[in-house]
Amino acid sequence: MACLADKVALVTGASSGIGRAAALAMAREAVAEEIRRAGGQALALAGDVQNEAYAQALVGQAVSAYGGLDIAFNNAGTLGAMGESPSITREDWDTTLAINLSSAFLAAKHQIPAMLRRGQGSVIFTSTFVGYTVGFPGMAAYAASKSGLLGLTQALAAEFGARGIRVNALLPGGTDTPMGRQLADTEDKVRHVSDLHALKRLATPEEIAGTVLYLASEASSFTTGAALLVDGGVSITRT
Repeated sequence: MACLADKVALVTGASSGIGRAAALAMAREAVAEEIRRAGGQALALAGDVQNEAYAQALVGQAVSAYGGLDIAFNNAGTLGAMGESPSITREDWDTTLAINLSSAFLAAKHQIPAMLRRGQGSVIFTSTFVGYTVGFPGMAAYAASKSGLLGLTQALAAEFGARGIRVNALLPGGTDTPMGRQLADTEDKVRHVSDLHALKRLATPEEIAGTVLYLASEASSFTTGAALLVDGGVSITRT
């Protein structure tokens, strides 16, 4: 069992899907109000992850309320504009990169200094197997933005590893979330996507959250700069 006792964790995109499940796993209950009802401590701050002031405010709230920051799970993201690449507008491309990649940089920019004051910390980004081990047509902006997180992960891991900060990327496979249902919006599509995986099913958000716990905790104390596939074997399956 990963132990996060007395740790301060920040989760973006925690209202649903993998982010919500990770908040559940970290706090043993769901998002802020439910955590408080269960006797835990939590705060929520609505905002736009594309806005640097919001990234700064999230960290400021954590430090003000709880004295510091130990863990950051940067999970907020979007599928973005879908379709053949020549049909994607510059505006749609820029928006997808802003939400999936630039927001992660802005988040880490403010999270890491707070962690350095604690002498250690774990930063986790949600990437994907799409654009890493598997290419899907019609997903150029999504694949490019999520692949960019891997370069960011490696650079930050190398830059701050000697100062106690670990940085890793989580690469989930198909997961039964509201975002996933945008792609697989019929039972036939769900079966098709499930069959792409060696396990012949989709993950639950709770299964992915288990790996978030691993990366957040001391169980992964020698893991940094990793692109960690948690993809049900979709990357190695050809059947």
